[in-house]
Amino acid sequence: MTRADLVEVLAFASGSSKAAAERALNAFLAGVRDGLRNGGSTTISGFGTFVVARRAPRNGTNPRTGRGIRIPAARVPRFRPSRGLRAALR
Repeated sequence: MTRADLVEVLAFASGSSKAAAERALNAFLAGVRDGLRNGGSTTISGFGTFVVARRAPRNGTNPRTGRGIRIPAARVPRFRPSRGLRAALR
């Protein structure tokens, strides 16, 4: 499902225009992003939790040259699905 498909589903389900659905989707995504940026998590009951995880520094290889490189530590987003979502996918 693409973003455009999701906007269309939201518009149909809410009975509003696609523009309004897109604004709602943008607001939702901004809320999740801002929550994660501040180091918190965002939990949606029945769906799952978005969290920030720390990835340790590690060694890698430059595919062009084959030389070793150092990949720095990073904060990355993770998603943990709820029990209900996992059950729905079985």
